[in-house]
Amino acid sequence: MSQLSTSPFAEHVGKHPGEPNSMEPALLHDPFTGYGELREKGPVIRGRFLDDTPVWFVTRFAEVRQVLRDQRFANDPAFARGSSREGTPTTRLLDMLGMPEDLRVYLARSILNMDAPDHTRLRRLVSRAFTARKITDLRPRVEEIADELLTRLPEHAEDGVVDLIQHFAYPLPITVICELVGIPEEYRPQWRKWAGELVSRDPKQLAKAFPAMIDHIHDLVRARRDALTDDLLSELIRTHDDDGSRLSDVEMVTLVLTLVLAGHETTAHLIGNGTAALLTHPDQLRLLTADPALLPRAVHELMRWCGPVQMTQLRYATEDIELAGTQIRKGDAVQLILVSANYDPRHYTEPARLDLTRHPAGQAENHVGFGHGMHYCLGATLARQEGEVAFGKLLAHYPDVSLAVEPEELERVPSPGNWRLASLPLRLG
Repeated sequence: MSQLSTSPFAEHVGKHPGEPNSMEPALLHDPFTGYGELREKGPVIRGRFLDDTPVWFVTRFAEVRQVLRDQRFANDPAFARGSSREGTPTTRLLDMLGMPEDLRVYLARSILNMDAPDHTRLRRLVSRAFTARKITDLRPRVEEIADELLTRLPEHAEDGVVDLIQHFAYPLPITVICELVGIPEEYRPQWRKWAGELVSRDPKQLAKAFPAMIDHIHDLVRARRDALTDDLLSELIRTHDDDGSRLSDVEMVTLVLTLVLAGHETTAHLIGNGTAALLTHPDQLRLLTADPALLPRAVHELMRWCGPVQMTQLRYATEDIELAGTQIRKGDAVQLILVSANYDPRHYTEPARLDLTRHPAGQAENHVGFGHGMHYCLGATLARQEGEVAFGKLLAHYPDVSLAVEPEELERVPSPGNWRLASLPLRLG
């Protein structure tokens, strides 16, 4: 039985002809074509959220960027409605997933679900750990971790085949972000397991994973409070203990949760997707091998062409807004489709073609893979650096690396809004 057929959201597929649901097979298994067809129908399309409630899909590059920087669209539905979150698609999704009431505050008080001024306050507390200078200083350690993992890669081979996702794409970013935040090494395998359970959207897995993560972070805070260091967790504890109005206990826990999950899950799949793309485009692989200085531009193009995050979380109109000729009413939910925006022929020449030279060196970011505006990905600089190191080191260690299966045999995890490989079997050469 497929994951699609057993999903609690599958029952809503096809119930409203002409109003696409992101669980539809055409959108789930080939989002590039499926959402591309929606984009060509219009910049704003009426669709359905996972719980079957109406939502507006924004599909084109210009309109997606416009909404991302427009603070009239809020992440918190209560902010848009001026009262509670009850009855919103976000709340109904949590109901369908069986999320206990006492744990929902940890989602509501997440930096991802906040708007100004609270979002600004929390972002300021952690942004010092992600400045360009801090990330540059971190690069030697990222390279050291990558070298260690790649040197040991042959130890994991079976019949000459090794899974890059399991043995490199995940361990690299989770090691980096856990060291930065202050998660002890012995807990990192468990964090990866929890992350997989969360993104599965399986109510049974969520029911175990989410409360276990919350309890674990509370335990970490209690233990670290007695032995503060120079990691980010210690800094958050100091901030909380000095002035609880700047950072509440719940906010501290959700910041740790968000930073560790977001700091490794998406980067792992950028590395996986990007490696698969390079190995199936030998002309682009030769370009990169011949000129490693192309790596920063290559990471941008891979993020555009096969980025792991294909749509944003819901945003809510705080007032009546006209968008590309469509009237969005106050309280309406809007979902921005990054994958269709990043393939918009109105913005890119031959968008379906992988071109590592597409993005001019040193220019402003020319895609929406990391978002845009106030909620632009906090860890984008770190993710780009990890991508540069991962691709560069992999090709330096194993210049003859190749896929161990045909491209069409690569198995993906069907998950709406995400583009993730279940595994990436390689021959190192």
